[in-house]
Amino acid sequence: MVAEQQAAQVLVASNRGPVSYALHEDGSLAARRGGGGLVSGLSAIGPDAGALWVCAALGDGDREAVRRSGTRLDPAETGGQQVRMLDIDPGVFADAYNGIANSVLWFVHHMLYQTPLEPAFGAEFRAQWAAYETYNAAFADALAEEAAEGAAVLVQDYHLCLVPGMLRRRRPDLRIAHFSHTPWAPLDYFRLLPDDIARQLLRGMLGADRAGFLTHRWANAFAACAADVLGAQVDTEHEAVTYEGRTTRLGVHALGADADFLRERAHRPDVVERMAALREQIGGRDRRVIVRVDRTELSKNIVRGLQAYRQLLTDHPEWRGLVVHLAFAYPSRQDLAVYRHYTEQVQRVTEEINSEFGTEAWHPVILHVKDDFARSLAAYRLADVALVNPIRDGMNLVAKEVPVVSDEGCVLVLSREAGAYEDLGEEAVVVNPYDVTGTADALHQALMLSAGERAERTKRLAAAATALPPQQWFLDQLNALRAG
Repeated sequence: MVAEQQAAQVLVASNRGPVSYALHEDGSLAARRGGGGLVSGLSAIGPDAGALWVCAALGDGDREAVRRSGTRLDPAETGGQQVRMLDIDPGVFADAYNGIANSVLWFVHHMLYQTPLEPAFGAEFRAQWAAYETYNAAFADALAEEAAEGAAVLVQDYHLCLVPGMLRRRRPDLRIAHFSHTPWAPLDYFRLLPDDIARQLLRGMLGADRAGFLTHRWANAFAACAADVLGAQVDTEHEAVTYEGRTTRLGVHALGADADFLRERAHRPDVVERMAALREQIGGRDRRVIVRVDRTELSKNIVRGLQAYRQLLTDHPEWRGLVVHLAFAYPSRQDLAVYRHYTEQVQRVTEEINSEFGTEAWHPVILHVKDDFARSLAAYRLADVALVNPIRDGMNLVAKEVPVVSDEGCVLVLSREAGAYEDLGEEAVVVNPYDVTGTADALHQALMLSAGERAERTKRLAAAATALPPQQWFLDQLNALRAG
């Protein structure tokens, strides 16, 4: 344990930290601070709270920054936060991150496997799993070293499922929480994992005092897996799971949109400039605009969304020339072949639609693949309809952000498999994400709604979407953990 005056009272552990570094050819380092709910949340507890963020070095720039700075990064580069970045062996990191976290756990919880062919858990998987254990142990060691007596530790997401159990063995005095930002797989799908791995994952998470989820559905799925796979006792009334004499409380914290930040950011000059450019691409103010903003992540269901738009134009030719689909599909995980192929398919279907229906004066789909936050906000403001149709999603903040930013009201077409459905379903047009025809019908229904009804729905959606903004979301978890 470190000296008491240096020890942290609150610790956050996540794969990605609040800052990343680029290493230039001349040897200089450039720091880039990130955003998101954790960054906002951790700032809410104030600079005097004795907080520390533990994260992994993700690339060569990060690793060089760790070598130069030592244990802690320079607070001038991290927005004033204390950050310990772990220089984990690149091979171990790659196997843990790409081999297990993104290619196994993500696929299980989002139900993405083509089961006639995959998964096939053989020797390569076992080697990668050993790396996942090593990666989690590195975090557990660092947290155990940095934490003050009785400190609160908030462990984040599927990358670090083993950390709570490992840390409990190292430091039984700590208050430990784990939060899942993904869905949790239903029991039958979770059972795809080898039995010993399924047990190890659940035991790891049940090392926490609290296990947090974005919706009741995901929390209930976790409890069902713990009961069936481990024989744990589930107390549904008190939302708790007891295993081997220890009780883990389950918490549901439905992360909301940061309304103040979004509304201010959406009216800056760069967003206004991009709105003008998009209007020119759309071809006039009279055309309706269907917007989607996603990473080209397999679970986001972009291809079926495009197919539904094509079905809309086929079934309702009256919309031809009168509606444009702004599809922002920002590349994700392009180091994995399946993601590169999916991105190519998104581009191919877009080209097919434009070739089939487009005219010199009208491009049915406007596809952007370069990540641009200002342009995304511009699209939010312009949207008449927002299409959010994931196969499965822990929450999906786009569904919550668009109503907050929309200028004139927006109809949300929302998958029932998104976590956001629990909060927004009553005011959205809800779809089965696999039903292309049904999604096309929903788009038509959304386009037909009057401006007045769109505006009223948007007000109610925005209120629900901002009920638990990031800072309060983080503080609620921290307070619940400390309360016991």
